[in-house]
Amino acid sequence: MSVRAVIRGAGHYLPARVVENAEFEATLDTTDEWIKSRSGIERRHFATDEDTTSSMACAAAQAALADAGLEPDDIDAIVVATSTADLTFPSAATMVQSQLGMTRGFAFDIQAVCAGFVYALANANALIVSGQAKRALVIGAETFSKIMDWTDRSTCVLFGDGAGAVVLEAQTGTGDASDRGILATDLNSDGNLRDLLYVDGGVSTGTSGYLRMQGNQVFRHAVEKLASTAHTAMDAAGVTADDVDWIVPHQANIRIIQGTARKMGVPMDRVVVTVQDHGNTSAASIPLALSVGRARGQIKDGDLVVTEAIGGGLAWGAVVLRW
Repeated sequence: MSVRAVIRGAGHYLPARVVENAEFEATLDTTDEWIKSRSGIERRHFATDEDTTSSMACAAAQAALADAGLEPDDIDAIVVATSTADLTFPSAATMVQSQLGMTRGFAFDIQAVCAGFVYALANANALIVSGQAKRALVIGAETFSKIMDWTDRSTCVLFGDGAGAVVLEAQTGTGDASDRGILATDLNSDGNLRDLLYVDGGVSTGTSGYLRMQGNQVFRHAVEKLASTAHTAMDAAGVTADDVDWIVPHQANIRIIQGTARKMGVPMDRVVVTVQDHGNTSAASIPLALSVGRARGQIKDGDLVVTEAIGGGLAWGAVVLRW
C-alpha cells in the first residue's frame, strides 16, 4: 500500500472587475482582434480596491473547503503559490491561515512565478507522502495587475488577477497508476534564462518594478519545455498520452497551449482552456482551470489529469494526478 495525496475539493475566486480587450484600445495602439489573434485572450479580471492576494486566496480556499466538506481546522498545512504577496513578509499563507480562523498547523509561500502552483503541488505532495501533513490547502493567487507597465502593449494586455485552490488529503492506494491522487511530479529551472521574464525591481534594489518579457523567446522555450516535463512526469507515473483524460495547462497563451498539446499527442478536445476569460493569472491559472473544469463537468472522478506550467526563472514543471 502507498500513501497518495488525493484532491478532495477545489474552488476559485475572481475579482468582480472584468476588463474586456476593447478597454485597452483607448490607451494603447492595440485592438480586440490583435489581442485575441496573438493570445486567445478576450477578457480578464482585475483586483478591485477590496481585493488583495491574501483575500482572494482565502476566498478560493473557503470554496475548496466547502467543496471538500471540511473546516479550516481539518487542515494541517497551507501552501500558497504567489509572486505578488500583500507584504514582503509575513507570507500570504500565514495571512490566509489567520483569515480562515485556522488555529493549528503551518503555512508558507512558494515563489516560482507561473510555475508556482506546480511547485506548490509537488511540495504539498511531499509533505503528505512523508507524513508531515494529512491534509493541505494548496493555493495559487496573484494580483499581477499591480506590476504591469500600462504603456507596454506586449505585456499589460496578457495578465489578470484571481485565485484557485485545492484540498489535498492523504489516502491509501495500491502504488500503481490506477490510484487516485498525485502519481508523479517533475520540477525544473534554469536561472541563466531569467532575463526572458522578470520584474525589474525588488526589495534589495529599493524599487518595485514592472514585469518585463521577451515574448518570442518565452514562446520558443515554453512549448518544448512544457511537453518535455509533461512526458517526464507521465513516464514516471507509467502512463501515456492515450491514458490522459485532460491536460490542464498553465493558461498563458492559446498558441502555447495548442503547440504543447500537439507535441504531447493529445487533441484539444481533451484540454481545459480558460485563457479567453481569465488571461494569464500566473500561479493562479492552473487551480482556476481545475476548479472551472470541474464546475463545467469536464473533469470527473477517476480522470487522469496532467498539469504543466512555465514561468520566470525560467522555472517549469508538471504533475500527473488522478482526480
